[in-house]
Amino acid sequence: MPTLIPQPTRIQAAGNKPKLIDEYIGRVNSQTLPVSVAHMRSPAGWQEPGQTPEFDEYTIVLRGLLRVEHQGGHLDVRAGQAVIAHQGEGTRYSTPEADGAEYIAVCLPAFAIETVHCDA
Repeated sequence: MPTLIPQPTRIQAAGNKPKLIDEYIGRVNSQTLPVSVAHMRSPAGWQEPGQTPEFDEYTIVLRGLLRVEHQGGHLDVRAGQAVIAHQGEGTRYSTPEADGAEYIAVCLPAFAIETVHCDA
């Protein structure tokens, strides 16, 4: 039988400004370990610490621009585009434009604070 997810759980985000993370599917909201699905809303000028996660992260940008820094430079991912950040690769996310960004992030396996490995 399908499982209804009646609402997300709001997760506290790392970064220099408040960012909204609503987890629909994942370790916290549905006790789902294989995958997490979250709706993100980041303000203008938001940036998080760098990370080297133990999961792949698939991101679809719905509005604005999401910048993904990596060892070779950075990618600017705009509304209607997607990006895959591979496990074990260092990345850093930010939303440098005036309108911030809104996006969906899917992590395989599910996001966990102990597997994201944020920079100090």
